[in-house]
Amino acid sequence: MENRKIYIVLTRTNTFLSRLISFIKDDEYTHASISLDRHLSRMYSFGRKYTYNPFVGRFVKENLNEGVYGRHDNLYGLVMEIEVSREQYVKAENLINEFILNKDLYKYNYIGLVNCLLNRESCNNHRFLCSEFVYYILNKSNIVNFNKSGNLVRPQDLLNIKGKIVFKGNLKNINWSRKVYNRDEFLQRYQYAEI
Repeated sequence: MENRKIYIVLTRTNTFLSRLISFIKDDEYTHASISLDRHLSRMYSFGRKYTYNPFVGRFVKENLNEGVYGRHDNLYGLVMEIEVSREQYVKAENLINEFILNKDLYKYNYIGLVNCLLNRESCNNHRFLCSEFVYYILNKSNIVNFNKSGNLVRPQDLLNIKGKIVFKGNLKNINWSRKVYNRDEFLQRYQYAEI
């Protein structure tokens, strides 16, 4: 049976919240999204409902040229490709479709964010952080299990998934003909890279 691919997109924007998380946790990446296609035309996460209002968050469909991303000419990030079985892919797709169909039920997990920064567990079935959502989809699809509370999974943690780094740099300049690295090659190559 033919395997499929799922894409994890990790970013760090120049927003206040992103800078705060980066400062407190010393993380290179502060936001995570998931996509079911290589060209990232359908990216999903939890983030701002309105571009200029960080206090209203929900389940969102993202585009690299719109919303908060649209405000950045230089969008630092990374794209990781994860090979999965057809069954895992279909499960992930069905879970994402459930979120799409019921998007008004879900909100951003602000309490979970505070608890994450304090290393305390805090889960709610209708509230998610960006990385908590990505982890939820991957975990419920039997792709990965970190054995910890979803709100404690940070974007940076998703680098521990076995996959290939297919892009790192300014996401506005993605060139799909670049060399693909496996996770270990990538970490070795960029261990001392300047940001």
